Amino acid sequence: MAMKNQEVVRHTLSIRKGDQVKVISGRDSGKTGRVLSVHARKNRVVVEHANIIKRHTRPNPAKNIKGGIVEREAPMNVSNVMVICPSCGKGTRVGHTQLPDGSRARSCRRCEATLDK
Repeated sequence: MAMKNQEVVRHTLSIRKGDQVKVISGRDSGKTGRVLSVHARKNRVVVEHANIIKRHTRPNPAKNIKGGIVEREAPMNVSNVMVICPSCGKGTRVGHTQLPDGSRARSCRRCEATLDK
């Protein structure tokens, strides 16, 4: 949430929705999962089956919500996850390569394979 006098800092993230990532620090370090959502302004990502929290929800018949204690994934800082390269299968840093048609694509720093489809 930006204040009136502060300017909004735009973060450029090398992690996108659908990427396979490994959690490298925190309570769930070592777990791997898919990125479900990316919040670039908050510098956070939601990873499948990682950073599970419990929420007490109230029943709402109008929205067909049962209520009780619900477990779901919470956002974690993007610095706590590392992209897993689909070709070499290891955690890697993300680089950028120029394609022959002039566009840029994310690439694996280990094996130079492109991460974008």
